[in-house]
Amino acid sequence: MNPYIELLVASLILTGSLFALLGSVGLARLPDFFTRLHAPTKATTLGVGATVLASAVYFTATKEGVSLHEIAVMVFLFITAPVSAHLLAKAALHRQAAANREDDDAPDK
Repeated sequence: MNPYIELLVASLILTGSLFALLGSVGLARLPDFFTRLHAPTKATTLGVGATVLASAVYFTATKEGVSLHEIAVMVFLFITAPVSAHLLAKAALHRQAAANREDDDAPDK
């Protein structure tokens, strides 16, 4: 295989693993739900995307034709991750608003 392709695949895998690690650390270390939601949604999506792109480049270079399976996975990942994060954040906001309404409705002592 071409050394430039090997270098590209290796750098994409390294970049992807660093982003995935950064997203995982952010999930464990950030203080509240909304910032914890932000770290894996952005960083881990980029990490997995870079790793899948490395796979697509490798299999396109070693086999005949373009590897469409990895591209389909990447498109699905980049569409579903922001949508699921948005729905989780919206559910958390509704839950927080409901808890605040219950506190406001409680009788004062």
